[in-house]
Amino acid sequence: MTNPPIATVKAKELVSPNGTRTDNYYWLNERENPQVLDYLKSENAYTEQQMSAVKPLEEKLFNEMKGRIKEQDASVPYRDHGYYYYTRYETGGEYPLYCRKEGSQQGPEEVMLNGNEMGQGKSYFAIGGYAVSDDNQTLAYGVDSVSRRLYTLRFKNLKTGKLYPEKIANTAGSAVWAADNKTVFYAKKDVTTLLAFQVYRHTLGTDPSHDVLVYEEKDNTFGVGIERSKSRRYIGITLHSSLSSEYLYLEANKPAGEFRVFLKREPDHLYEVQDANGQFYILTNWEAPNFRVMAAPLTNTGKGQWEDVVPEREDVFIEQMELFKDHLVLNERAEGLREMRVINFSDEVGHIVPFRELAYTTYIGANPEFDTPTLRLTYTSFTTPATTYDYNMATHKLTLLKEQPVLGGFNKEDYVTERYFVTARDGKTIPMTVVYKKGFKKDGTGPLLQYAYGSYGISMDPTFSSARLSLLNRGFAYALCNIRGGQELGRKWFEDGRMLHKKNSFTDFIDCSLFLVKDKFTSPAKLFAEGGSAGGLLMGAIVNMRPDLYKGVIAEVPFVDVVTTMSDASIPLTTGEYDQWGNPADKKYYDYMLSYSPYDNVKAQKYPNMLVLTGLHDSQVQYFEPAKWVAKLRATKTDNNLLLLHTDMDAGHGGASGRFKALHDVARQYAFLFMLLGQKSMM
Repeated sequence: MTNPPIATVKAKELVSPNGTRTDNYYWLNERENPQVLDYLKSENAYTEQQMSAVKPLEEKLFNEMKGRIKEQDASVPYRDHGYYYYTRYETGGEYPLYCRKEGSQQGPEEVMLNGNEMGQGKSYFAIGGYAVSDDNQTLAYGVDSVSRRLYTLRFKNLKTGKLYPEKIANTAGSAVWAADNKTVFYAKKDVTTLLAFQVYRHTLGTDPSHDVLVYEEKDNTFGVGIERSKSRRYIGITLHSSLSSEYLYLEANKPAGEFRVFLKREPDHLYEVQDANGQFYILTNWEAPNFRVMAAPLTNTGKGQWEDVVPEREDVFIEQMELFKDHLVLNERAEGLREMRVINFSDEVGHIVPFRELAYTTYIGANPEFDTPTLRLTYTSFTTPATTYDYNMATHKLTLLKEQPVLGGFNKEDYVTERYFVTARDGKTIPMTVVYKKGFKKDGTGPLLQYAYGSYGISMDPTFSSARLSLLNRGFAYALCNIRGGQELGRKWFEDGRMLHKKNSFTDFIDCSLFLVKDKFTSPAKLFAEGGSAGGLLMGAIVNMRPDLYKGVIAEVPFVDVVTTMSDASIPLTTGEYDQWGNPADKKYYDYMLSYSPYDNVKAQKYPNMLVLTGLHDSQVQYFEPAKWVAKLRATKTDNNLLLLHTDMDAGHGGASGRFKALHDVARQYAFLFMLLGQKSMM
């Protein structure tokens, strides 16, 4: 197949009070239409044909990446309610085994779930979450074999190994036990929008059709979650949108009781609640954009009773809190980096857990136990694999438990990390971290892959990737740009990259590209860009705005048809995202979205080489967005550069399941980059 597939034009008028658009490829959203499936398959065949010359390189890259993974491996066990829990992998196994040992780490192993056996013969398989009853006897867990993130809840007797007969479909993937060891609460999803909107109470061993609805969310901009407090005292229902939240709670030993509202939702108020030492602790942005920690009595949760525990600081963003009997732990961001602050309740003195690398991230691990001086945390950087520590909060002693092994002769000293603050066109400074192997020359001749996300307040951190070594070892540099839309520099950084400020995300990325070229890290002939999901929107925007800057672009599950998707409340997750992009029913948001929506702004110009990836069962960005985008690009662009679309016919938003299957996707992407450089073997 030397010529690319050409999608049939079937013009459809999309009419709204704010304007009428013509969509020639709207028909591609007919998932069950054989003509649609045939088109996607023909695009896959074209991609395979165009990349056939680098197929041996792709296989080599895959085997190389796989060879760095210690196949027989296990996580560091954590203690919870008398048992040590961990996951482990077996040689050749795609999926983890979920295990525990009673009393000590030297006890006999009990395999609760064997992912390899459960996923055998399935093209996709994932375990959502799991929870063990208070008496340690029963396991509740969720499974998904379609990749739509609609999980079926099952129950297993851990003493006999037998499954209970009930199967509860279309859940969010996990359950919460009450203290009676027979009652569970779970969140149910709408099968069309995929939004969790109901909470049910189920009694173990009974017919799920008799389950009791205890809460239903009527506002489809809010999602519903369910949790058990660390103290095990409360069951909580969490209600959350992008800018507002609400918490309901119930004593775990009174599962038939009524949930109480902690504080009614308010506009622009996000809060979360934990309990400890006879009071509630609240992480809140009430009159504190970068968040603060407050406390309230168990008997009165009104705002008038809230008192500061950790006041807001203008230069520090609080991302997460973890409570212990004697300590409060905060995962904070300062100058874009995530670090760990420990505060002793007795003297309210806080300190940062010290690490020495220029750019790194550290995050709170599994800490289910309350009365302990030990904090479990994970540390990583571009050059340090994920490393698990126990930190004694009283003595300040850091104990190394495990650094994730990287086989194949990896030496972290062979690589260099640099950090920059790039000046954007409006004067703001954008954190950027670059990594490369020693010997990389900053003379404009080296290739570089630039990555960013920049949406939803999700921050991107410099974390280790053993697969990325296959790029660095072949002369690539890699740059992570913390553009606006994330929260790396606090809440204002997020606000400046959403709604009517969304274009700042795009120009920030372009300004980082210009910096990398100006400082001779690379040149437009060897600069590549990558982004996924909302980061795929970023890719779609930059190729419309500055196609001349990039040799090639990888767009993974890209959100590119912004106006059409945000105008259709039946599309999964749309209504919950009005706070990110705006509601196109309002003309000012309609017009602004239309001004940057990648699909609507495709024009007759030259575009970079592009590899576009999607999944037929994607639950977040429907496959038809990238399919339509590619079809329109083919019909409009004026160059002969490669435009490839690959649809995983078995996977969803997260790509292939299994630790090795996913590496095939990465190997394909890297082979695409080397092919564009004319390096088809790199053997």
